[in-house]
Amino acid sequence: MKIATTVRFGLIAAGAFIVLSSAAMAGPPFVLDDPEPTDTGHYEIYAFATGTSTHDGGSGEAGIDFNYGGATDLQLTAVFPVGFSSPAGQGAFAGLGSASLGNIELAAKYRFLHQDEFGVDVAVFPRVFLPAGSAAAGERHASFYLPIWIEKDWGNWSAFGGGGCELNRGSDSRDFCIGGAVLLRKVTEAFHLGLEMYHQSPDTKGGRANTSLGLGAIYDITDNYHLLSYAGRGIQNANATNQFTWYASVLFTL
Repeated sequence: MKIATTVRFGLIAAGAFIVLSSAAMAGPPFVLDDPEPTDTGHYEIYAFATGTSTHDGGSGEAGIDFNYGGATDLQLTAVFPVGFSSPAGQGAFAGLGSASLGNIELAAKYRFLHQDEFGVDVAVFPRVFLPAGSAAAGERHASFYLPIWIEKDWGNWSAFGGGGCELNRGSDSRDFCIGGAVLLRKVTEAFHLGLEMYHQSPDTKGGRANTSLGLGAIYDITDNYHLLSYAGRGIQNANATNQFTWYASVLFTL
């Protein structure tokens, strides 16, 4: 998901990670990510769709999020989205007729600290966003996002989060930062439920900051097939930034 164009995901105190120990599935469907890379030699493939509504209209993406465990503690990621946007009053999918290639993402996650040695997992996950095919599908310039993610697991609970800043200069865009945390619980062996809170500074000239809450769910159909969903809303400047955001995907793990 392009961080600047689909609701980008206040800051939770660092102590939340310290007080919070079985690893839980994380990252998508949440806006924030976790430090756990894809297992070495394995694949994670998300067929996803997402959208956000504000008083000015709506925007969304659908595509493939491809992850590969390239080496120990290293995940290679490529995201290929088709994006669209529509003015207010024309419906959430009115822009589908002008949909085009969105901001392709290329990324590498590297975990450099482990819970069994340091008490928390910590990883960096730099991402490069390539220019979109049209302004309706995303940003028409390249950008670079550098976050750091932290995680602590205990029993059926997991807490993860962190944040970073994006170099996002072009047209009316501006550099911005995002941070927050997720509290995730394994309700049953097959079902995970999590609550997310995040804050993002303005990503456009004259734009507004955004603080949002969201609820995400993960259901494991089998060891290889999983359903993910998410719904959230802004609690700061919601009309301008996030009246409602959603995400849904099918995850294939190989």
